[in-house]
Amino acid sequence: MARPGPGISHPSHEPIEGAVWVVLPTYNERDNIEAMVAAIKANLPLAHALIVDDNSPDGTGQLADALAAGDDRVSVFHRPGKAGLGEAYRAGFREVLEQPGIAAVIQMDCDFSHDPADLPRLLEALSAGADLAIGSRYVRGGSTPGWDLRRRIISRSGSLFARSVLLVPYRDLTGGFKAWRPDLLRRLLASTAYAQGYGFQIEMTWLAHRSGARVAELPIAFRDRQLGQSKMSGAIMREALLMVLRLRLRAMGMLRDRPAVPARLGDSS
Repeated sequence: MARPGPGISHPSHEPIEGAVWVVLPTYNERDNIEAMVAAIKANLPLAHALIVDDNSPDGTGQLADALAAGDDRVSVFHRPGKAGLGEAYRAGFREVLEQPGIAAVIQMDCDFSHDPADLPRLLEALSAGADLAIGSRYVRGGSTPGWDLRRRIISRSGSLFARSVLLVPYRDLTGGFKAWRPDLLRRLLASTAYAQGYGFQIEMTWLAHRSGARVAELPIAFRDRQLGQSKMSGAIMREALLMVLRLRLRAMGMLRDRPAVPARLGDSS
């Protein structure tokens, strides 16, 4: 874990007491959203779920509204259109951080690549003193079942490149299964740029490291989605590589930070 930075407290073995929010960005996830919400409730019965939908053409947003109408622990944040994963998470994070009594914020995919059964372990890591807990494919015990050799090489090479350039110890910089302490997340949202996709995941972990936060990596099995289509593209991969170089230049003082994202994006319901 990184050394603590100024202004960050580090509780040790402090139970998570308060509201836990799970932020779920969606775009064309109608086949998965109902089962995912049920799985979250099964593993974290008291958690709240915020579905951040980017006006999915397949009706995900309408189905999410129906789920929210029947469950006061489910909320929906509607955005006018697809603007990238990073923007969806920023909007969702800001929305849940305004809620009273919040104790933890979890981010995860809606396609079951992230196993909801691992949710309690992420919260346990926060209780043990972490400010950020990362579900990692690349620490001992982590795995990527069903991946072919080419995909394994590309993913591991990308993570190794980011670690080497940014000089951070974490093995899964592109992972998106994370649990945050709210005070850390609030601090970082003021510094995050406009990265999307994997670039956003790298940037947020890097910012946490630079702030002196305690970061824990927990092994997970990351499986391919069973329903729906992957959002991965060559453009997203290129953006991640450029983001790594941009962050390194920022660290060296050769690039100024971009302005923060506006406090609220889209319309909520």
